[in-house]
Amino acid sequence: MTAVISEEIPSITDVHDLRGKRVFLSLGVDVPCKGDEVLDDFRLRAVLPTVQYLRREGARTLIFGKRGSKKEETLSPVYHYFLKQFPLTFVDSIDDQKTADALSHLEDGEMVLFENIRQYDGEITNDKEFAKKLARLADIYVNECFPVSHREEASIVGVPQFLPSYAGIRFMEEVRSLSRAFEPLHPFLFILGGAKFETKIPLLKKFFKLADHVFVGGALQNDFFRLKGYEIGRSVVSEKTIDLGDMLHDPKLLLPIDVEIEHEDKTTAVVKPMHVAKEDRIVDAGPASIKMLKKYIDKSKFIIWNGPLGYYEDGFEAQTKAFAELVNTSSAEVIIGGGDTLAAIAALGLGSRNSKLFLSTGGGAMLDFLARETLPGIEALVERYHYS
Repeated sequence: MTAVISEEIPSITDVHDLRGKRVFLSLGVDVPCKGDEVLDDFRLRAVLPTVQYLRREGARTLIFGKRGSKKEETLSPVYHYFLKQFPLTFVDSIDDQKTADALSHLEDGEMVLFENIRQYDGEITNDKEFAKKLARLADIYVNECFPVSHREEASIVGVPQFLPSYAGIRFMEEVRSLSRAFEPLHPFLFILGGAKFETKIPLLKKFFKLADHVFVGGALQNDFFRLKGYEIGRSVVSEKTIDLGDMLHDPKLLLPIDVEIEHEDKTTAVVKPMHVAKEDRIVDAGPASIKMLKKYIDKSKFIIWNGPLGYYEDGFEAQTKAFAELVNTSSAEVIIGGGDTLAAIAALGLGSRNSKLFLSTGGGAMLDFLARETLPGIEALVERYHYS
């Protein structure tokens, strides 16, 4: 894949004859839910401008989305969320009689939401015949599912092969905002947390070249600690020793100068990284690390942050939230992504208070785009545009 600039991507807002057209809308609706309640609606609010645009323009919109990693996950909570804002029909299948009836009676500006498309094997395998079947339902394709556009699935890369295809409003905003990282303002601070080090090495290598300082936190820091010869105890670390090349000794590298550890009896303490014992588990950065980072934040003009600094999902969230507060009050341009990172922002009620802060809906998609400067979902739109 080659790097793509936003001007090369066809946008749905450039299409002005949508009335009466059936639009296949691939929508980013993977949100945390409990029963029929959406617990965090950030991603749904982000895609609403495209949904409302299609309604105003009189399109007959077929919404396809996915939740979770299991086929059994339902979009019923998403349906009830949207139903409070505009009328729409919810159908279980792409080819039963109820669906056929709903589509035959669909009027201009109306919408149908289909049950989790992940229930079909052909979606995950990007089966060509399945993609053709989906494409026959519509006249136009719109990708408003940036968070999944790093995956080669039928509703992302298959359907665009057979229909005029465009990016949604939020999708275009994601590409434009994230692309600022490739010609950043300086000083530039890059922060990477979370886990899955193996998948993030290309990204780290790239931003060691682009950024002025790179802070590594979360479980990723443990690989560096191990290579430094520190005891990491029961902490999560890559199964294989990773060749970090010159990164370990690069003066741009910043690591936590203190960490919170959990003992076997579940009590916790804050220690320096070299003082972790064999029975301990590193669960978060320490407060001194956040104070150290404040000096770099205050000097920065551009900041990118993806991934929590500790085990956020297990309740070790203090330093991630403290760091979020610092970043939010910074005068720098800031881009933040990743599920737990965004959860910290939401928990603190941040985001809307800083006009220079962009919250990406993508986690893995954001990281892949930053590493490769394109995504399979973007390539599908551009290739179809040039082909047509």
